[in-house]
Amino acid sequence: MAHSPRIQPFVDSGLDLIPPQYIQLPEHRAAAFRRDAPPPIGVPVIDLDRQSGNPIPDLRRACRDWGAFQVINHGVPLRLLEEIKRVGLAFFQSPTEVKLRYLCDPGSAASEGYGSKMLSKDDGVLDWRDYFDHHTLPESRRNPSRWPDYPENYREVVAEYSNSMKVLAQKLLSMISISLGLVPSYIEDVIGEAYQNITISYYPPCPQPELALGLQVHSDIGAISLLIQDDVGGLEVLKDGEWVLVQPLSDAIIVLLADQTEIVTNGEYTSAQHRALVNGKQARLSVATFYDPSKTRRISPAAELITDHSPQKYRGVVYGDYLSSWYGKGPEGKQNLDALLINQ
Repeated sequence: MAHSPRIQPFVDSGLDLIPPQYIQLPEHRAAAFRRDAPPPIGVPVIDLDRQSGNPIPDLRRACRDWGAFQVINHGVPLRLLEEIKRVGLAFFQSPTEVKLRYLCDPGSAASEGYGSKMLSKDDGVLDWRDYFDHHTLPESRRNPSRWPDYPENYREVVAEYSNSMKVLAQKLLSMISISLGLVPSYIEDVIGEAYQNITISYYPPCPQPELALGLQVHSDIGAISLLIQDDVGGLEVLKDGEWVLVQPLSDAIIVLLADQTEIVTNGEYTSAQHRALVNGKQARLSVATFYDPSKTRRISPAAELITDHSPQKYRGVVYGDYLSSWYGKGPEGKQNLDALLINQ
């Protein structure tokens, strides 16, 4: 994989025009999807506090119709949400020579560390973002010495955040299983020993935001993704052919169903296609936690969800093979999931 440049040095140099490798095809640019009026509804917000009522029906509708929702009263300390954003921003605002100590391995897709290019193919348009990816679970993968030591509590914050996100991911997967009439542990059992990565993404101001994307259109590849963003905003979710901006809520965590959950639910629930916009004035920061199967797990539709009225929709797949396909071919919407359809 070719070593790709980081975005921040471009911006710091006073760049007026973005390099050609960041220019999206016209049909992929944000303006190609814009409507004069905003959509009438926003991404659902679900209160997980059972004293406010049973969240399962709302969860079921959101998983079926959107594949994305925000949760409040989720049990993660709000202090921790602010702290992970604070230490992440401090890292990206640190001197270049500090950041370069933690460079990703340029020869390996999705290696841990400071990077910019995620995919292994060399002919695609690049995203307008820099990131730091942390391998956090299983704990045998967790090596804080590979993470920044500035600010001084960076490593402790990431570890605490990892543990809190694990608890929330397990809670949500249990609720999703229940909402389908499955035993609470069903999806967690399919996943096996979960692999968790935490990616802090930094989207610098872009001199030509109408030409670029912070993240191209894709659905996530694992089981479930949990994301927080700062108040700048920029995350959009695709709903019925329209792009819907996810409004920043300081006390909320965004939940995105990923491809393996769509497979397990036999398409009853959908993985969310999403993208990140950039703007010309403000930098944006987000923190994504990916909760995924181990590479050796075989993922197939739940037998309990296959009926005469709902025949099996997807072939089973070993997750490691799915992962290799995604990083090799690129996302291109949901092409990797579509390749598993039985009736194409």
